[in-house]
Amino acid sequence: MIYLEKRRYLALWLDLNLGLDGYMGIAADIAIVVVAGLVGGIIAQRLKQPLILGYILAGVLVGPFGFIPAVKVSHIHDVELLAEIGVALLLFALGIEFSLKELKPVRKIALLGTPIQMLLSMLLGYGIGQVLGWDIVSSIWFGGMIALSSTMVTIKTLMNQGRLGTLSSRVMIGMLIVQDLAVVPLMIILPQLNQSSAGVGILLMAALKAAVFLTLMIFVGTRLLPNLMKLIASWNSRELFLIAITAIGLGIGYLTYLFGLSFAFGAFIAGMVLSESDYSHQALSDIMPLRDVFGLLFFVSVGMLLDPNFLLANLGIISLVVLVISLGKALIFGSLARILGYGNVVPLALGLGLFQIGEFSFVLARAALSHQAISEEAYALSLSAAIATMIMTPFVSKLTEPLYALYQKRFQHERLETINLPEQDLKEHIIIAGSGRVGRYVAQVLQRLKLAFIMIEIDYHRVEQARRLGFPIIYGNADQQVVLEAAHIQQARLLIITTPAIIVTESIVKQVRQLNSKVRIVARAQEIEHLETLHQLGVYEVVQPEFEAGLEITRQALLHLNIPATDIHSFTDRIRHELYAPLYQNFEDYQILRELSSSRPFLALNWVTLTENSPFLGHTIAELQIRNRTGSSVVAIMRDAKLKINPPVDEAFVLGDRVGVIGDQEQYAKFEKLAHDENSL
Repeated sequence: MIYLEKRRYLALWLDLNLGLDGYMGIAADIAIVVVAGLVGGIIAQRLKQPLILGYILAGVLVGPFGFIPAVKVSHIHDVELLAEIGVALLLFALGIEFSLKELKPVRKIALLGTPIQMLLSMLLGYGIGQVLGWDIVSSIWFGGMIALSSTMVTIKTLMNQGRLGTLSSRVMIGMLIVQDLAVVPLMIILPQLNQSSAGVGILLMAALKAAVFLTLMIFVGTRLLPNLMKLIASWNSRELFLIAITAIGLGIGYLTYLFGLSFAFGAFIAGMVLSESDYSHQALSDIMPLRDVFGLLFFVSVGMLLDPNFLLANLGIISLVVLVISLGKALIFGSLARILGYGNVVPLALGLGLFQIGEFSFVLARAALSHQAISEEAYALSLSAAIATMIMTPFVSKLTEPLYALYQKRFQHERLETINLPEQDLKEHIIIAGSGRVGRYVAQVLQRLKLAFIMIEIDYHRVEQARRLGFPIIYGNADQQVVLEAAHIQQARLLIITTPAIIVTESIVKQVRQLNSKVRIVARAQEIEHLETLHQLGVYEVVQPEFEAGLEITRQALLHLNIPATDIHSFTDRIRHELYAPLYQNFEDYQILRELSSSRPFLALNWVTLTENSPFLGHTIAELQIRNRTGSSVVAIMRDAKLKINPPVDEAFVLGDRVGVIGDQEQYAKFEKLAHDENSL
């Protein structure tokens, strides 16, 4: 009996340990992947590269071709299965973010030019595949992969270069949105090509299924899902809300899989349906961390299948493929932009900014490999080319401005587009670099003051806004010599730089100082740390908007706490002085302005209304001896909606008069007491 009990416990112990080993196997693999992804992400961040490149590098190190046996992933297939969730969540978030409003300013090139670009790029990829000796299906898959550019890499590059918000960046983002949407039909159509019986009928059937599912989601999902989200949100459980949106994305994805379509397609449609609800922003903010974690698993799993030995053995052919793809796509993007009416720097910016292969090409590559549509060698070559073009993007894109400047110098006969410029030569005028909201506010004030000014703007839609407002403006880049000369920088008295991007500001200041070393510059700083940088460049007037907004909010908040206005002003002025004074300690005008600004609250005009009990009624200013008794001065009287400035000393006060008084807070308090206290006289 005891022996049987021992055997039972032993069997139970073995079952637990065997199960634990299996469990720890996949758990250990996930731990390795996440830690490796973190290390790779940190390296990519320090090198100012997109994080996905760090994740892919991490996948190479922990995959079967890695160099460190102790940290190799042992259950690669399980990690790949989890990575599929990452793909679904990527497209789910893309569906939530999708908005036709973003395409409206550049809808012509985005909706018309992008399909043409993708078709031409696919033909380029097909041609490369045929030259390499691949079959037709593999070549078409490869064409689909290279037709996509990288949204993540492009946006990060634009941010680092301070070019977000320009016309070229808006065109890029518009085309990238349409490219990302094109992933969905590609995921539906391309797998059908691998079937031996594939034909127009099968493709039409896949398209019909997608249309039916989309119709059902629009008519059913748009009525059901928003109400469901409203109900769950009313319970005020953030945890349940997160689970609900995750279940919607993955659950609808599974329904499409059962329907015979792509799992990721269903997740995308679910995101699009949710994007129209009132809870789309909350859903997107909640799903982002989950998407990023599973996205990490996906990109690491991509790197696991990249063989460094293949890369080294085929370095020559990979380099040639990268060169052909880069030049071909750059030419396609630049030509389309020019044909569709975009001039100046836009075609060059598009060609040098969107030539790379995008992150969704990894999704297509994995799908092609799982459907056995491409060989492992073709997969490795596709990944190598994609990674190489991504790494090249920040460096190649940075050539846009110098190449455009070289072009302008060589073709100086090219006329800059100017709007509302005065016919006479500009002298002693003000130049505003940037016509965004800040620039327009400044221009409106200068226009009312009848001061001569001219604006410079690279974003054509902002140029059109300035045209409608009647502002004089030049369409161009403010850091280009030819543009500054057109704005008569040599004769200008002041330059105002309204862009928050420090890189753009530095570039403008350096160019301006070469053309006019004496012009005063007022600049906007995005960060406190940028104040010293701009000061070293010779910019002595810098405004940090967030700091000023913080002080103003503090000032208004303190007023509600009944703290004396003089104390509030002294406090905020001292804080402002601590920030700006180190930069301007040798700048005499700043010290004068500070003293004048400090005296403002003490010279403020205060108003007192005379009531029926006021002892002032019927008496003159001279009789009341206001100056001697209070130290304040009466400088105005508002009577019957008419203002009398500097009233004579023999002016008698009447009921309802509003008396304007200048003095410090103590003097004003004495005057107010004298005007309302019946026993004060």
